[in-house]
Amino acid sequence: MTPLVRRFIKTAILFLVLGLALGLFMLIRRELFNEWPPAYVISAHTHAVFVGFVMFMILGVALWLFPKPLQHDRRNRPVFIEAVYWFLLMGTLARFSGEMARAYSDMPLLTGLILIGGIAQVTALLLYVWVMWKRIRPSARRMREGEGD
Repeated sequence: MTPLVRRFIKTAILFLVLGLALGLFMLIRRELFNEWPPAYVISAHTHAVFVGFVMFMILGVALWLFPKPLQHDRRNRPVFIEAVYWFLLMGTLARFSGEMARAYSDMPLLTGLILIGGIAQVTALLLYVWVMWKRIRPSARRMREGEGD
Protein backbone atom coordinates (compact mmCIF):
# COMPACT_ATOMS: atom_id res chain seq x y z
CA MET A 1 0.00 0.00 0.00
CA THR A 2 1.51 3.32 -1.06
CA PRO A 3 1.72 6.35 1.23
CA LEU A 4 -0.90 8.18 -0.85
CA VAL A 5 -3.35 5.28 -0.56
CA ARG A 6 -2.79 5.21 3.22
CA ARG A 7 -3.41 8.97 3.32
CA PHE A 8 -6.75 8.56 1.48
CA ILE A 9 -7.83 5.80 3.88
CA LYS A 10 -6.68 7.56 7.06
CA THR A 11 -8.41 10.76 5.92
CA ALA A 12 -11.58 8.74 5.37
CA ILE A 13 -11.39 7.43 8.93
CA LEU A 14 -10.91 10.95 10.32
CA PHE A 15 -13.97 12.15 8.40
CA LEU A 16 -15.93 9.19 9.79
CA VAL A 17 -15.02 10.26 13.33
CA LEU A 18 -16.03 13.86 12.52
CA GLY A 19 -19.33 12.68 11.02
CA LEU A 20 -20.06 10.39 13.95
CA ALA A 21 -19.35 13.18 16.44
CA LEU A 22 -21.66 15.58 14.63
CA GLY A 23 -24.32 12.90 14.28
CA LEU A 24 -24.19 12.16 18.00
CA PHE A 25 -24.40 15.88 18.77
CA MET A 26 -27.50 16.20 16.56
CA LEU A 27 -29.06 13.12 18.14
CA ILE A 28 -28.51 14.40 21.68
CA ARG A 29 -29.92 17.84 20.81
CA ARG A 30 -32.99 16.26 19.21
CA GLU A 31 -33.74 13.63 21.85
CA LEU A 32 -32.89 15.55 25.03
CA PHE A 33 -33.80 19.11 24.02
CA ASN A 34 -36.28 18.56 21.17
CA GLU A 35 -34.12 20.72 18.90
CA TRP A 36 -34.01 19.55 15.31
CA PRO A 37 -30.82 20.40 13.43
CA PRO A 38 -30.90 23.11 10.75
CA ALA A 39 -30.71 21.93 7.13
CA TYR A 40 -27.13 23.23 6.84
CA VAL A 41 -26.01 21.08 9.78
CA ILE A 42 -27.62 18.03 8.19
CA SER A 43 -25.81 18.85 4.93
CA ALA A 44 -22.50 19.25 6.77
CA HIS A 45 -23.04 15.86 8.43
CA THR A 46 -23.90 14.28 5.09
CA HIS A 47 -20.76 15.67 3.45
CA ALA A 48 -18.54 14.54 6.30
CA VAL A 49 -19.86 10.98 6.12
CA PHE A 50 -20.65 10.46 2.43
CA VAL A 51 -17.94 12.53 0.76
CA GLY A 52 -15.39 12.64 3.55
CA PHE A 53 -15.62 9.03 4.65
CA VAL A 54 -17.22 7.05 1.83
CA MET A 55 -15.61 8.77 -1.15
CA PHE A 56 -12.13 8.98 0.37
CA MET A 57 -12.34 5.30 1.29
CA ILE A 58 -13.59 4.23 -2.14
CA LEU A 59 -11.02 6.34 -3.98
CA GLY A 60 -8.16 5.11 -1.81
CA VAL A 61 -9.08 1.45 -2.03
CA ALA A 62 -9.67 1.69 -5.80
CA LEU A 63 -6.29 3.36 -6.22
CA TRP A 64 -4.77 0.46 -4.32
CA LEU A 65 -6.67 -2.39 -6.01
CA PHE A 66 -6.98 -1.36 -9.66
CA PRO A 67 -4.29 -2.60 -12.05
CA LYS A 68 -1.25 -0.37 -12.17
CA PRO A 69 -1.27 2.19 -14.98
CA LEU A 70 0.35 1.22 -18.24
CA GLN A 71 3.75 2.84 -18.80
CA HIS A 72 2.63 4.68 -21.93
CA ASP A 73 -0.45 6.15 -20.21
CA ARG A 74 0.01 9.94 -20.21
CA ARG A 75 -2.43 10.23 -17.30
CA ASN A 76 -0.04 8.25 -15.13
CA ARG A 77 1.37 11.15 -13.15
CA PRO A 78 1.31 11.06 -9.36
CA VAL A 79 0.66 14.82 -9.32
CA PHE A 80 -2.86 14.21 -10.67
CA ILE A 81 -3.89 11.85 -7.85
CA GLU A 82 -2.16 14.17 -5.38
CA ALA A 83 -4.31 17.02 -6.78
CA VAL A 84 -7.43 14.86 -6.39
CA TYR A 85 -6.60 14.31 -2.74
CA TRP A 86 -6.03 17.99 -1.96
CA PHE A 87 -9.02 19.29 -3.98
CA LEU A 88 -11.32 16.75 -2.34
CA LEU A 89 -9.93 17.42 1.14
CA MET A 90 -10.08 21.21 0.88
CA GLY A 91 -13.47 21.10 -0.84
CA THR A 92 -14.99 18.80 1.76
CA LEU A 93 -13.57 20.82 4.65
CA ALA A 94 -14.88 24.02 3.05
CA ARG A 95 -18.32 22.49 2.61
CA PHE A 96 -18.37 21.14 6.15
CA SER A 97 -17.15 24.29 7.88
CA GLY A 98 -19.11 26.63 5.60
CA GLU A 99 -22.37 24.79 6.13
CA MET A 100 -21.86 24.50 9.87
CA ALA A 101 -21.24 28.25 10.06
CA ARG A 102 -24.09 29.01 7.64
CA ALA A 103 -26.51 27.21 9.96
CA TYR A 104 -25.97 29.97 12.51
CA SER A 105 -24.98 32.98 10.39
CA ASP A 106 -26.18 34.76 7.25
CA MET A 107 -22.74 36.08 6.28
CA PRO A 108 -22.61 36.29 2.45
CA LEU A 109 -19.00 35.08 2.51
CA LEU A 110 -20.20 31.65 3.66
CA THR A 111 -22.21 31.15 0.48
CA GLY A 112 -19.03 31.62 -1.54
CA LEU A 113 -17.10 29.22 0.70
CA ILE A 114 -19.78 26.55 0.28
CA LEU A 115 -19.87 27.01 -3.50
CA ILE A 116 -16.09 26.93 -3.84
CA GLY A 117 -16.01 23.80 -1.70
CA GLY A 118 -18.60 22.11 -3.91
CA ILE A 119 -16.75 23.08 -7.07
CA ALA A 120 -13.50 21.68 -5.60
CA GLN A 121 -15.26 18.40 -4.75
CA VAL A 122 -16.69 18.01 -8.25
CA THR A 123 -13.35 18.93 -9.81
CA ALA A 124 -11.55 16.34 -7.69
CA LEU A 125 -13.97 13.56 -8.53
CA LEU A 126 -13.96 14.31 -12.27
CA LEU A 127 -10.15 14.42 -12.27
CA TYR A 128 -10.12 11.06 -10.48
CA VAL A 129 -12.40 9.53 -13.12
CA TRP A 130 -10.18 10.90 -15.88
CA VAL A 131 -6.99 9.57 -14.29
CA MET A 132 -8.39 6.15 -13.38
CA TRP A 133 -10.42 5.46 -16.55
CA LYS A 134 -7.67 3.51 -18.33
CA ARG A 135 -6.94 1.51 -15.19
CA ILE A 136 -10.37 -0.13 -15.43
CA ARG A 137 -9.02 -3.04 -17.47
CA PRO A 138 -7.53 -6.50 -17.01
CA SER A 139 -4.11 -6.67 -15.41
CA ALA A 140 -1.08 -6.20 -17.68
CA ARG A 141 -0.27 -9.91 -17.25
CA ARG A 142 -3.72 -10.93 -18.46
CA MET A 143 -3.48 -8.51 -21.38
CA ARG A 144 -0.13 -10.08 -22.39
CA GLU A 145 -1.64 -13.54 -22.18
CA GLY A 146 -4.61 -12.47 -24.33
CA GLU A 147 -7.17 -13.00 -21.58
CA GLY A 148 -8.46 -9.42 -21.62
CA ASP A 149 -11.98 -8.53 -22.69
